[in-house]
Amino acid sequence: MKKLHIALAVKNLESSINEYSRRLSSRPVVIVKDQYALWRTNEVNLSITEKPDQAGQLRHLGFEDSEVTEMSTDYDINGFMWEQFTAKQQRDEILQHYPQADYPASLL
Repeated sequence: MKKLHIALAVKNLESSINEYSRRLSSRPVVIVKDQYALWRTNEVNLSITEKPDQAGQLRHLGFEDSEVTEMSTDYDINGFMWEQFTAKQQRDEILQHYPQADYPASLL
């Protein structure tokens, strides 16, 4: 199954968590205080990163795809970066960048 992934830069993590939790009717499955949050709903895989100087910018797009064998990145004709990854590959990448993240094993 493929699920759209959207990664956004936000001004303030906590207020953005409140905003997107309301919009998605769901709380993030992973929160790294003052740095990062991830939602994995049936419709979308959304991550936000606190980067005040880039707030409002699209960081990248992609697909969470249970059938890919390795994480990959490429760029479309407009210069947008697209990733493809499994839930486990995303988890591994998150833990590489944020070792303190509490990523529930039940999400894999």
